[in-house]
Amino acid sequence: MATLVLTVVGDDRAGLVSALAREVAAHGGNWEQSELAELAGAFAGIVLVSAPDDRVDELTASVGSLDGLLRVTAHAGSGVHSEPAQTLSFTVIGNDRPGIVRDVTAAIEAHALSIDSFRSRTLDAPMTGGTLFEATVTVSLPAAADAAALTAALEQLAGEIQVDLTVD
Repeated sequence: MATLVLTVVGDDRAGLVSALAREVAAHGGNWEQSELAELAGAFAGIVLVSAPDDRVDELTASVGSLDGLLRVTAHAGSGVHSEPAQTLSFTVIGNDRPGIVRDVTAAIEAHALSIDSFRSRTLDAPMTGGTLFEATVTVSLPAAADAAALTAALEQLAGEIQVDLTVD
């Protein structure tokens, strides 16, 4: 079995996921994992699919023909689904301003760690009339990594950029 990672984007409307799922199934593919979302009228996501080796080309061509509904790009996956030794999840929330994502991801990069999940949004701040930024992040930690060192670095950063940090 081959592994494909499909990136998808298009104007949001009913039936997009169903159309993609039909094409995957029609070519013997198995939809294994996905992250899909609507943002500001656009629909985007990433889908992990496995397919028989001899049907990868036809599956790739088929999902590529969804242009008009979705623009789909297929990338060869490694086929490896290894679990990290541990994960660390945390939430950052504070007054919205440019650079929060840059600063948080730089702290993670400085520890040579990989981001498994990064979900963010802005929302109205209750009673202040401002805008809050909120991000929930999950990071893979190899067995040799020091979770306490990353947590300390994130806590220091939170103080510097004036955001609240909650480590799960």
